[in-house]
Amino acid sequence: MNTHKKLKKSVLFLSLAIVSILVNLPIITMIINSLKSNTEILTSSSLLPKQLTFENYQHLHTKTMFWTQMGNSFIVTFFGTLLSIVIAAFAGYAISRFRSKVLTGFSRILLLLQMFPIILALIPLFIMFRNLGLINTHFTVILLYTTLHLPFSIWMYKGYFDAIPTELEDAASIDGCTGLQTFFRIILPISGPGIAAVAIFSFLFSWNEYLIANVFLRDEQLMTIPVGIQLFMQQYGTDWGSLTAAATLTMVPVFVFFLFVQKYFIAGSAAGAVKG
Repeated sequence: MNTHKKLKKSVLFLSLAIVSILVNLPIITMIINSLKSNTEILTSSSLLPKQLTFENYQHLHTKTMFWTQMGNSFIVTFFGTLLSIVIAAFAGYAISRFRSKVLTGFSRILLLLQMFPIILALIPLFIMFRNLGLINTHFTVILLYTTLHLPFSIWMYKGYFDAIPTELEDAASIDGCTGLQTFFRIILPISGPGIAAVAIFSFLFSWNEYLIANVFLRDEQLMTIPVGIQLFMQQYGTDWGSLTAAATLTMVPVFVFFLFVQKYFIAGSAAGAVKG
């Protein structure tokens, strides 16, 4: 019986390993290609490189503005995510705990905004920001990213706040806490999964977003990573080695970010907080 269970587990593990490799094969191929020369990428049909080379990474470091653009991505992603987390937390809590016609109308408008494609507003936004002298600034991109994050982030927060028992706030009020003190000392600390979910959504959107950054950031020194990677694809040729190397390095911050926030995904963080 024990042998049968071990065999079953081994087969299951092997199957999952094969599926994982197949699902991640494009990423694996990209990483391997970043260690090949351009000539080998275009001429060789083998997945594995005949000779490992780091010339693509050296080219990124010495002859491109990759690290400057990486820093730009960090700036717009950090502030866009931070503003989304803070603003959406207050709005989500208000919609979750208070009832009024104004908040009900606001919540419905959020749903409508979520369905509105940003590409329809790009021309009016470009004209407006150009008249304000805010083209080619990170402030504009951060502002637009935050605005686009908010509808979904607010509703995500609302769902987590709805699951937190109101008895916790009643107990805090009896102990003398004000509304803001209750929010910061009681609600937010046990809303870790909600904050992490909003952070991941905002981070991934800001880090990978291309259209807005491409429209509002025209200077190469101000471009973010998605726009900068496009520069490796020219009209008469593509620098595949540098492109795959840049894409590989671009994945690293996302991977590190997930390692940091995954521990906050704890189901039922508020369960058992109230007895009876």
